Amino acid sequence: MSTAVVTANKGVFRGLNLRQKTLLIIGLTSLLLLTIVVSSVTMDEDSLKTDFGSKNLNPSAEHPFGTDWMGRDMFIRTVKGLGLSILVGAFASTISTVLAVVLGLLSSAGKAVDSFVSWLVDLFLSIPHLLLIILISIGLGGGAYGVIMGVTLTHWTSLTRVVRAEIKQLKTQEYIHISKNLGKSKWWIATKHILPHLIPQILLGTILMFPHAILHEASVTFLGFGLSPHEPAIGIILSESMKYLSAGYWWLAFFPGLSLLIVVLAFDMIGDNLGKIIDPKTAHE
Repeated sequence: MSTAVVTANKGVFRGLNLRQKTLLIIGLTSLLLLTIVVSSVTMDEDSLKTDFGSKNLNPSAEHPFGTDWMGRDMFIRTVKGLGLSILVGAFASTISTVLAVVLGLLSSAGKAVDSFVSWLVDLFLSIPHLLLIILISIGLGGGAYGVIMGVTLTHWTSLTRVVRAEIKQLKTQEYIHISKNLGKSKWWIATKHILPHLIPQILLGTILMFPHAILHEASVTFLGFGLSPHEPAIGIILSESMKYLSAGYWWLAFFPGLSLLIVVLAFDMIGDNLGKIIDPKTAHE
């Protein structure tokens, strides 16, 4: 019976075209991420209270991810940490996208502005991301504000290059030259002709920015330059677990680390499949 069910499911999946499969994958992955965020917000804070009578318990049905050295449920801590990382990544990615689009549009204003934007992009890319995030975070006093601004101010460069290159290509189109000859302003051309064509690239760039933002936030927090130790962030959970790995409490790092990897891969999967829909070569397969 189970074989028949599996065969039937495969048959249904095979009956879908590439676009339908892609949308299904995007929908299921997005649902997973949304569930994590909603669960992290709605979970009862009382479940994170210390219970030294239940400390360092192995993974079980009652505690799927085990408990830590203070008796706190690691599954709940992990879900809350993932939700926090996703929210930080969303906030940082959104601001970075706005910054990238503004600079990309400004680059079309003239050669002097374009040269400045290009120089600024090269300057930021010449400094390692992690180092620059740490410097910005320290300079802004650390904490949530410092790490968010650090991630924000270091992740706009790649998307700016994409937007700038797309604008250069669009400016060679005939309808752009016609608009110029009709006396349309640069702002009118940018908002009416150029910006609408950039929306697919902007959307894809924003989604692909998520995993980088999440990983960098977790890395900086792990090193002690990010979120407050009182926050249930994944970086803090992993940093604290390093003290107990030698004692055999492997689950303190394994499950949070694996969960973070799954979230990052989920965003990559959404981005890759969204790229298939946007690409004219595969959009109608």
